[in-house]
Amino acid sequence: MTEEKIYGLEELKKEYNLFKDKYNLPDFSELNKIFDIEEIDPDTEFLLRKVRRVVSERVAGYLRFIEVVLNPSNAPMFFFKLIKKLEESDKKELTEIYEILGKFELKIIKLDLEYDENKEAEFINDVYRTFNENVSKNLLDVVEKMGNGVGKEKKVDSGSYFG
Repeated sequence: MTEEKIYGLEELKKEYNLFKDKYNLPDFSELNKIFDIEEIDPDTEFLLRKVRRVVSERVAGYLRFIEVVLNPSNAPMFFFKLIKKLEESDKKELTEIYEILGKFELKIIKLDLEYDENKEAEFINDVYRTFNENVSKNLLDVVEKMGNGVGKEKKVDSGSYFG
């Protein structure tokens, strides 16, 4: 890491901690682990908005992934084999996560249209708490189930019966 990048990261942490104390936000490193916020430029008038937008990108990415799994009509062929591994309970879990993330998408639009520092902080706290309590583990469980056996091709019996 270059000295300039290290300085930028330290400056970002310093700026973030001012908001952390004011709004009781999660620790920088904890939020960074989940949402990769360290690339934000600290030279901004609206740091919480930038943090929220990075968090929003992650929410949108997970939402799109779940859409492909639940409605694979336009999914890449690769997904069809993975989706077959899911049980109805997995799809129900994904639907619940999808609804949670969908509600966040609506909040994101509202925040993009009308800036409010308090609401930005509230959103960051809400998404962080929800990811820790509901989304991360449950989504990870389903993704691991989908990935079990990836790369292990089934042996296809091409023999025929001429009885």
